[in-house]
Formats: sequence, C-alpha cells, structure tokens
Amino acid sequence: MKKIVFTGGSGRFAKEFKKLKHKYKIEYPPKNQLNIEKFESILKYLNKKKPTHLIHCAGLSRPMKIHEKNVSRSILINIIGTSNIVRACAKKKIKLIYFSTNYVYPGTKGNYSETDPVLPINNYAISKLGGECAVQMYKNSLILRICMTEKPFIHKVAFKDVEMNFMFHEDLAKNLLKLINKKGILNVGGKKQIVYKFAKKTNYKVKPISAKKLLGKNFPLKQSMNIQKYLKILKGINF
Repeated sequence: MKKIVFTGGSGRFAKEFKKLKHKYKIEYPPKNQLNIEKFESILKYLNKKKPTHLIHCAGLSRPMKIHEKNVSRSILINIIGTSNIVRACAKKKIKLIYFSTNYVYPGTKGNYSETDPVLPINNYAISKLGGECAVQMYKNSLILRICMTEKPFIHKVAFKDVEMNFMFHEDLAKNLLKLINKKGILNVGGKKQIVYKFAKKTNYKVKPISAKKLLGKNFPLKQSMNIQKYLKILKGINF
C-alpha cells in the first residue's frame, strides 16, 4: 500500500486536498517535524515514517515581490529546501512529486509543451526552476508545472490580455493521486483562456486590467501550456 508524505500541509492547496477521502495513508508533517531547510530533519522523518511517495508542495510563493526583496529566503526555501528533499528521497529511494509552475516558460508564444525551452519570467519562477534542476537529477520523480489558484478568484483585478491555463486547487486535488506513478515533466492546468474570463466565473466583482499597460510591452502575454498529456492520463491513456 502506498504511504505518502505531503510537505506544505498547511498551505492553500493542501487544505483542498485534505477535504477528500483517499485510499492511501497520507502524512502532513508540521515544520517542527520536517523542516525542508535542514536535510537531517527530513531524513529523520522519512526514516521514521518510511513512505513510498513524497509530494513536495511546500515552498515560498506569495507575495511575488518577496522573491525580489528577499532573494536569500527565496533561494533557501525553493532551491536549497527542494534540493534537500531530493537528496533525502534519493537516499531512501522514495518516489518524489514536485510542484513547479507554468511561469518557467517564456510566455511569448503560448501552447508550451513539456519539451519546450524554459525561460523564467520572474524571480519566483527562477527559484522554482532551480528546484526543478535538482529534481531532474533524481530519475524516480515527477515535476508538475502547474497553473492554479483559489476558488473563488481572490484578486480584485485580472489581466484582460494574458492567456493562461488556470484551474482551481480543488480540480487538481481530485486528480493528483492519478498522477503520482508517472515520471518526468507534466504540464497541469485547465482550459486555455484569458485570465479575466476565468476570474469572472467565480468573482463577478473582479475588474479587467491590462498587463501590457501596467507592466510594460515586454511582459509575456501568451503563457498557456499544452496539457494534452495530462488530459490523456485522466482518461486512462498511457503515453
């Protein structure tokens, strides 16, 4: 029987994931039991629990400005912390699933496949790609490049000129365990659409705003991914 350790158990996605009934035993260790900043802490916990899988969802994300203002913290959590997780999983031969982001793609052409070149668009994405580099060194792993957010859409404004694959946390929560035996890199998201159109479905008060006007003409507007591999897995089609 699969036994899973889930880092980031107090985060936004984990709250949705915990609402569901799962057939596997899942542990959500608090930081005082498993601290990703400390390799020995991770190893001690894994030696005790002996999981078959580790889902690495812990990380530093919002606010995005934190990755510009506190580069050291961003590196410590998202790059070094992830590297510590990889080292521990490799040592104990544990399957690793890593939560990355669609922001690792350049965002200039859209419909990115998993084999397209990456070019992170901000420091947050750079930190997640740094984590990816460590994960890719361990072959018994799966990297999920995810585009998701809370339901309802929580922000007061949404881009009317940026195309992405947003999905809600609850949508991935329902399907995550269908993915954990896959390896490599997988794009995960919802229908390709303008962010404002997506946001308006659950937040009628949201206002449209132009990313091009707000952030400049060089801001990447075509950030959508090709999610066909993900959809095939959900349909039970092997690739």
